[in-house]
Amino acid sequence: MRAARLIRMALLIQSEPGLTAAALARRLEVSERTVIRDAQGLQEAGVPVRSERGRVGGYFLAPGHRTRLTTLGPSEAETLFLSGLPSALQDLGLSAAADTARLKLTATLLPSVRAAAESSVRRFHLDAPAWFREPSTPEVLPELARAVWADRAVSLAYVRPGRDGAGPSSVSRTVEPYGLVLKAGTWYLVARIPGEAEERGRGGGWRTYRVDRVTELAPAGDDGERFVRDPAFDLAAHWQERSAAFARALLRTTVTVRLTRRGLGRLPSVVDAAAVEDALASATAPDAAGLVTVELPAESEEVAFDQLAGLGADAEVLAPAGLRARFRERALALAALYGAGG
Repeated sequence: MRAARLIRMALLIQSEPGLTAAALARRLEVSERTVIRDAQGLQEAGVPVRSERGRVGGYFLAPGHRTRLTTLGPSEAETLFLSGLPSALQDLGLSAAADTARLKLTATLLPSVRAAAESSVRRFHLDAPAWFREPSTPEVLPELARAVWADRAVSLAYVRPGRDGAGPSSVSRTVEPYGLVLKAGTWYLVARIPGEAEERGRGGGWRTYRVDRVTELAPAGDDGERFVRDPAFDLAAHWQERSAAFARALLRTTVTVRLTRRGLGRLPSVVDAAAVEDALASATAPDAAGLVTVELPAESEEVAFDQLAGLGADAEVLAPAGLRARFRERALALAALYGAGG
């Protein structure tokens, strides 16, 4: 395990000279003390790693030195050949380029490694779209992808869904397109609105748009004004943080539920992960009958009714009173339907 980490560290220093001990520790998921020890280990192994102090300091390789650790092993080649989603590359207009890149990579591999890579493609296929829904590729997606690659601002018109009974509305904005995310078959654009970031502080100005709701797209200014990308922006981390916040923001209602042991075990199969986490944190100790009471966050009483109905007699709603009354009506209706005289 340490040998693999040392190789990764040497390659990181080669590809990104000047990485600090803290940066390497984050990338390698180890402590800074371990990074210092590993740097000494590389030096003892003949890799000329040096560290420099100061504002522009960090770890470097000796001038002109390049490691000879770039040959792929079988498991690395297998993983690399699985790293792209064919449907996503096609949507972005990159399938031809990806095919060419794979051919070039295959030609450089040793015969044994080449066989491992080809074997992985025959055994695994990554299918991103969700079930029971025909995947659709928004017409503007390839053009939007080109703007993301080129760091060029765009002007877009976007249909925003209605809220509180109001109909949908259309908005127009000029945005800096930072990245595209494919989630369960749906494409999303992560963008920043120029000016808002400065007005609202470091976290301001960010927006997420469903690409299939973009009705018009055009370059901003003359053929698209280039914007200066924030080098600290991490698309994966940003998406994870915002999607988690979005999921929690939907949970506006709290339901008090008494659960059997079986019901508690089945809870993750009927409600969202964020709701389960909060419910388990609020769980009481089991009573004499082994029942546990939890405070379950839910999007609404309607959604909670549909979700908890799947637990049957393993869940008893205690509050709110209106939701408890709905379950009582459902229970009476089922008793009448399936009673002895039915």
